[in-house]
Amino acid sequence: MAKLKKSFQRKEKKYALSEETYHKLREKLAPYMQEDDYGLHTIISLYFDTKNYKMIRHSMSKPMYKEKFRIRSYGVPKKDSTVFLEIKKKVQGVVYKRRMALTYSAAKEYINDSKPVECMDTKDQQVKEEIDWVLSQNELESKVMIAYDRRALFYNEDEDFRITFDFNIRYKKECLSENLTDEGARVAPEIDVLMEVKALGSYPIWFSGILSELNIYPTSFSKYAQTYQRYLYCKEDFNYVV
Repeated sequence: MAKLKKSFQRKEKKYALSEETYHKLREKLAPYMQEDDYGLHTIISLYFDTKNYKMIRHSMSKPMYKEKFRIRSYGVPKKDSTVFLEIKKKVQGVVYKRRMALTYSAAKEYINDSKPVECMDTKDQQVKEEIDWVLSQNELESKVMIAYDRRALFYNEDEDFRITFDFNIRYKKECLSENLTDEGARVAPEIDVLMEVKALGSYPIWFSGILSELNIYPTSFSKYAQTYQRYLYCKEDFNYVV
């Protein structure tokens, strides 16, 4: 079973699939890849940004370097559930993720009330210092919850080559200070399945052949950016000094 890593780098490409194409693709992937032990599971991300959405607006300008900050939970968290504080960076097309584990209640107090916390894992200390820096440089507040249901596949011959399929991508922008839930409205109703391909190097030849055979082509789709553009954007955001 693929393990949840706390720090990693990779290239990611996204593809919008119809239900029909998804099922055809799964059939063709079966000889090469298998689904991890989590099966269909729900991922919840609570994104933080400045009052005028500086981080996502900077990201959408397609700079050489961009970052996002979020709480990520696998399933609906309770107070004592383990969640991850995560910095997602992208530098010249390569994605870097740095995360540290905390209980959900400690994570909220750490961000909202600047309450000191001890790392659950001593190896997370460097990540904590990076997160402390992000928080010290920005007045962040919770902006939107994005949830989706995911299936993940891994390639036995190369653990760095993974594929995820996200269904029912949804968002919520109200009552974010309360306990997280996975309920929300669809972000992009026109997309049945969002596939993400994660790899350090080039795709296996067999996979490139399958994409060509099924006429599957990459698309540009950021869950947070799409949610901002469609449902959060306000011209008044630009009246604040960045």
